Amino acid sequence: MSKLKRIIVNEIEDYKILLKNVPILTMIFFVLSVIYMNIFASKELLNVKYLALDCGFLLSWISFLCMDMITKRFGAKAAIKLSLLALLINLISCTTFYIISIVGNNWSAFYTYNNDIANLSLNDTFGGTWYVLLGSTIAMAVSSIVNAIINQGIGKRLRKNNFFSYAVRSYVSTALGQFVDNFVFALIVSVTFFDWNIIQVITCSITGAIAELLVEVIFSYVGFRVCIYWEKNEIGQQYIDYINDKKKYKIK
Repeated sequence: MSKLKRIIVNEIEDYKILLKNVPILTMIFFVLSVIYMNIFASKELLNVKYLALDCGFLLSWISFLCMDMITKRFGAKAAIKLSLLALLINLISCTTFYIISIVGNNWSAFYTYNNDIANLSLNDTFGGTWYVLLGSTIAMAVSSIVNAIINQGIGKRLRKNNFFSYAVRSYVSTALGQFVDNFVFALIVSVTFFDWNIIQVITCSITGAIAELLVEVIFSYVGFRVCIYWEKNEIGQQYIDYINDKKKYKIK
């Protein structure tokens, strides 16, 4: 029990220092992208023969861009911890949305259309569906771990601190992370509840990952410049020194 207590205390201390050091705007964009992309996932963006995208696609790349930036500066463990925190905040938000959806009385749209269908539609949209929330949460958690570990692993093998190195580690990790995100979600939700076959799962996972990666590529240079700014101005240095001290003295 004493060892478990020590681990918990150390992890809480780690979280405290990490949250004090991670740039607040990056964390805000990260959390909001996770929350909003789950809401907008209920609306179709594109549906053609080999590619189906929901409107969550418009924001999902922000989550991976933030994770890539955080991994480069703070490490994979920090990125995973912040991803799990973002998912926890998302679950709290979804619970709040659900409670609001079952509260009586009308949405403002009811008075515009004078039809209770508006109420039912908005309640269903914000209330969400439990299996979609479950699938998206598990998919995001798994893909975050995959993205952070691969990103850091590639980064350790690329010595130069230039845009090429940043692009390689970001593009590879994002492509695989987005594929895993789409694949896990499709296995949990689309196969179980919509009778997808494995070919559909793989095809949509690949095409979706390519589309999401292309959007991040457009903004990757911005992410790189932000990381350089963090390094130049020693933003987050307290956490980095804390982690290095733990490694130096083998604190667990």
